[in-house]
Amino acid sequence: MNAKALVCLAAASALFAGCAAQKASMTTAPAPSSSSSAAAAPAAPSAPANGSTRTVKSRDGRFEGEVVGVIAPGSKFSKVQIGMEMDEVNRLIGVGNGMTSNETGKRWIPFYYGNDTRRIQVSYANEGCLTFTGGNRFGGGGNELIRITADPRGVCGE
Repeated sequence: MNAKALVCLAAASALFAGCAAQKASMTTAPAPSSSSSAAAAPAAPSAPANGSTRTVKSRDGRFEGEVVGVIAPGSKFSKVQIGMEMDEVNRLIGVGNGMTSNETGKRWIPFYYGNDTRRIQVSYANEGCLTFTGGNRFGGGGNELIRITADPRGVCGE
């Protein structure tokens, strides 16, 4: 083996080891302390102080979604359910005050036909945020409610 090939092999090994270590540190959650009142969850930074994250089945039972915080009885969010489509939610409780959209990592998987290559987050004043799937890169699927974040302060970032 010549010196150039050996250097390239060493550099590639170091790069892969660094990426693997970074991924392991991102997926390893710290142990919850006994004094913490919030449940350990991926949404912990955006979880409101008045509740925790819980997993619920969609209304048709096909998938699970999340409810973050405590939904106030009689509020707009008390009328929606995980699995509803965005058009249905808009007809039921109205259009939100703001909307953001971002791509997920699944966007870059070749031949991935799932409906969650984008996420759409709609904010509602004095209520919180609703997160929907954004469809796939081929224009199909999507717009199903997957997360309800009940937070009147409007701190709903993912």
